[in-house]
Amino acid sequence: MRLTIIGSGYVGLVTGACLADVGNDVLATDNDPDKIKDLRRGKCPIFEPGLTELLSGNMNANRLRFTSDLGRAIQHGEVIFVAVGTPPLEDGSPDLTAVHAVGDAIADHLRGPSVVVIKSTVPVGTGDELEDRINRRSKHSVRVVNNPEFLKEGTAVEDFQRPDRVVIGAEDPSAAAVIRELHEPFVRNQRPIFIMHRAAAEMTKYAANAYLSTRISFINQIAGICDSLGIDVNEVRSGIGSDTRIGYHFLYPGAGYGGSCFPKDVQALVHVARRAGVEADLLDSVHQVNQRQREVLFHKIAARFGKSLEGLCFAIWGVAFKPKTDDIREAPAVVLIEKLLEAGASVRAHDPEALGNLRRRFGERISYHPACYEALDSADALVIVTEWNEFRSPSFDEMQERLRQPIIFDGRNLYSLEAMRTRRFEYHSIGRPAVNAEKKPQT
Repeated sequence: MRLTIIGSGYVGLVTGACLADVGNDVLATDNDPDKIKDLRRGKCPIFEPGLTELLSGNMNANRLRFTSDLGRAIQHGEVIFVAVGTPPLEDGSPDLTAVHAVGDAIADHLRGPSVVVIKSTVPVGTGDELEDRINRRSKHSVRVVNNPEFLKEGTAVEDFQRPDRVVIGAEDPSAAAVIRELHEPFVRNQRPIFIMHRAAAEMTKYAANAYLSTRISFINQIAGICDSLGIDVNEVRSGIGSDTRIGYHFLYPGAGYGGSCFPKDVQALVHVARRAGVEADLLDSVHQVNQRQREVLFHKIAARFGKSLEGLCFAIWGVAFKPKTDDIREAPAVVLIEKLLEAGASVRAHDPEALGNLRRRFGERISYHPACYEALDSADALVIVTEWNEFRSPSFDEMQERLRQPIIFDGRNLYSLEAMRTRRFEYHSIGRPAVNAEKKPQT
């Protein structure tokens, strides 16, 4: 099938590469000409395991091509996928400017009837609006389908090729059948394809992300209570996670969630609810809890060293919002670095993949270190913010040699309290008692 992908970002690239890999003829475009030039040269603009190989393999087979000519791309596709950004506005609502611009371009360049598939995360009713907008402007009719993505950064290729489920929101059964056919090669393991109303599919995407965000904020709030009471939150997590009604997924305390989806989508759903006359108190609280949680490591550091950190140096391990990605959007590490710099500290940062993006954010205000141990040199403490695998079993002897003081602030609870006690590290984690720390009188 001839497919068009409009938007060659994270979602668009994974979607285009995976659909090309099963034999479709894919032409992808983007409004960034430099990105298209890089892609044509085989350079992937993002780090995502397996994606570079998938792109190059299908480009070499001529099943996947890139163009900066939007009109040409639109005229190529029997099915046109819209995968452009919907960033949050100041009130939390998503900015649909790019979606509307793409709709107008589709209307202007169509050569015949088409199916338009929204992959972007959009509010309820956007599919109706886009279909009306295009059909009022175009000589040719379109049928708009909502096909939300449930890709996790770091495992996106695997998630697309072996999905838990596929959701197709359509008011036209024949349009739904076209999109079902495109996804059938990926559900050979009997995973379900759900055909539903378009508005229900739009809500499903928001509801899924909001629920997962709620679990994270819930366990982080429990961790905060445990912190104050001297309880180990891991013991509590074991006690509740073993309940089959609850489970362990997304029930790990930490330094807060980030990325391009959870923060934006929770706020957007709050806005959708209010527009519908419903107060989304719970979701509002989920967002507020996470905003506070992203500062929890700084507060622990300030409690240990004082409000002024002038003259102190901190090593940061992990700046991407999660492992296996170079994405620093809404990353807790970015919040921490800003707070440390404001307090007068210097920062030495290490991340396996995200240092380039971090440098574009902070410039020469901090130092960047490709080797994790190098970042520790002359630092007064190590702060772990992202749980990359290489941090799970490091050389603690080398860490002690390089750090000025053997102090760790662990935002992901990577190490056992007993191991830290034995190795004589002063150790501060999330929702667990501090180890080898001087006890201060409670106030």
